[in-house]
Amino acid sequence: MEYAGRAACAACHPAEKARFEGSDHDLAMQEASAANALGDFGGREVADGGERATFSRRGERLVVRTPGSDGAAADYEVRWLFGVDPLQQLLLPLDRGRLQALQLAWDARPATAGGQRWLHLRPDERARPGDALHWTGRLFTWNGRCADCHSTGVRRGYDPAARTYATTFAELDVSCEACHGPGAEHVAWARARGAGTAAQGGPAGGGAADPRLAVRFPRGGRFELAPGAAIATRVPARRDTAELDACGPCHARRGVLADPAPPGRPFEDDYRLALLEEGLYFADGQIHDEVFELGSFLQSPMARAGVACSDCHEPHAGALRAEGNALCTTCHRAEVFDASTHHFHEPGSAGAQCTACHMPERVSMRMDRRHDHSFPVPRPDLAARLGTPEPCTGCHPGRDAAWAAEVVRARGGRRGGAWHFAEALTAGRRYADGAEALLVRAAGDADVPPIARATALVLLAGFPSAEGARIVERALADPDALVRRAAVGWLAVAPPAPRAALAAPLLRDPVRGVRLEAARVLADAPPAALGARTPELERALEEYRAAQRAAADAPESWLNLGLLAAARGDLAAAERDFAAALELAPEHGGAAVNLADVHRAQGRDEDAERVLRAALARSPDDPGLHHALGLALVRLGRAADALPELERAASLAPDEPRYAYVLGVALHDGGDPERGIGVLRAAAARFPAHRELAAAVQALALPPGPP
Repeated sequence: MEYAGRAACAACHPAEKARFEGSDHDLAMQEASAANALGDFGGREVADGGERATFSRRGERLVVRTPGSDGAAADYEVRWLFGVDPLQQLLLPLDRGRLQALQLAWDARPATAGGQRWLHLRPDERARPGDALHWTGRLFTWNGRCADCHSTGVRRGYDPAARTYATTFAELDVSCEACHGPGAEHVAWARARGAGTAAQGGPAGGGAADPRLAVRFPRGGRFELAPGAAIATRVPARRDTAELDACGPCHARRGVLADPAPPGRPFEDDYRLALLEEGLYFADGQIHDEVFELGSFLQSPMARAGVACSDCHEPHAGALRAEGNALCTTCHRAEVFDASTHHFHEPGSAGAQCTACHMPERVSMRMDRRHDHSFPVPRPDLAARLGTPEPCTGCHPGRDAAWAAEVVRARGGRRGGAWHFAEALTAGRRYADGAEALLVRAAGDADVPPIARATALVLLAGFPSAEGARIVERALADPDALVRRAAVGWLAVAPPAPRAALAAPLLRDPVRGVRLEAARVLADAPPAALGARTPELERALEEYRAAQRAAADAPESWLNLGLLAAARGDLAAAERDFAAALELAPEHGGAAVNLADVHRAQGRDEDAERVLRAALARSPDDPGLHHALGLALVRLGRAADALPELERAASLAPDEPRYAYVLGVALHDGGDPERGIGVLRAAAARFPAHRELAAAVQALALPPGPP
């Protein structure tokens, strides 16, 4: 499929072109020029977040003088301007075809809102030249981290042997074909029919009528507010996911499974959506880190009711279809919801805005306010018990969640005390009492959003049991791909025979992301366990390898390839792949730990120690590296040297029960049984549902029996 370009589209769709021009998508990438630059390039010197730079103009060229990867100051000509609202970043060229996003960016907000200044987007990190988090580091390489969501028709063009980029794009910004797919054949079809005919339907109409477009957005359907109903219903019900599949890739926290990703396919064919992981989301699904919108929206009642992005956002301008509560009351009856009896605030006040309670904000990059698209119902009772966020105390300083919960209860709040999957995810994350039963409930509850059920299944792998296995077996046939993917992943903790029997049918799942997970879980299955399905596994494994090669500039891809090779018994290939990951990211703890483990399997414990110490020199606060080094030293017979490493791991990651378990056992067996049992007992009290800790306390605290 070939791209036609915006000009060809505009010939038949002038109204859409007019709305698009000047939108955030239109300005996602721009030529570096004085006319397009928002920032002060008048010789301005800036020092913030541990970095220094001078921004100046040399004729029409925009130049930044700042320390590079070697720490020496140099001049860099700005290649592209990146984004526009609420900030504009600069892309500077480095060697090997890389473009890097400078972390000193222009705050484009009005001066009255604190903007109109250069500032560092992550000042607390204080990254040094050579670090992954320095502007010259791998985490800010435009080619692999940013390009495919800020331009159209991007091809990464990465050469893993030379570690170079030859990145190309069809259009500089997010243009028509970024959403509708390559349109050369569609343009030819439209011209053959006559331009006037094509213009009648607009992009959505043309897409529905013309099979030559890869992405087609079905026409028809509306939300109707029936007499007496409080909330509108879509007529007819939406059956397709075309909009979420088109918008999701750039509005989601996800991994890449294809480069380039063919347009028009289900999201999980080409991307791996992050679940409600700790650090990304709070236990109730509210946004914590920068996760964008899709993972949140999939939790919402709106998603289940058939709402899609364009119901609220005009797709070409990107603007809201109405302002303030008027947008919400197109589907939610104003007399019911835009009333003090519902929101408990003075009409028209800040607290009476629907978004104040149902789309709370999190700030990213110091000033970028991101609305939560899960549309949560405020639950201060959950906040009081579980520590999840709630919006009330943000506007009522000096009050706490317990106060807010009582106010909501007294005013007739209907959901206080009601079951919420947050209880299960909190318990599972903390190995709390009753965690397994709560996770089983969440994973099997059809009223829980699929992304939350999938997350519960992932956590349930920490509590393998017959009841969990029954829930997983049902989830393997779930209509939602996220649930099936998580259920297959749970099988990694199952014994080999049932794992092969249950996972093998998923090697033919219609969604590629599920097939890849099945291949990963079955990678070490003996041919006898798979029988006639062995060729299906081999095909799925090749799909898995291709998916990792699609992002060969990411160390995680080589880590995954190494894990696959190790599972297949090819230690030489595993060693090569883990080493490749470390070449890309010398600080990568996971790659170092796994390379050390390969050396251990080869009887090369001294090499394992060397690898781990080299990684620790770059990442001295990585608990996984300290833990692995401690184990390596134990195997080398240097228990006295091992204990400080195990203690360091446990202190750096107090929420990781495994580290406390190993430390307690090492202390006990190393001649300090009293302290070892104390460590185990304290950890078991914090993580009462952790089975190994409970068993160790019981076994080690008992006096020895008769000989």
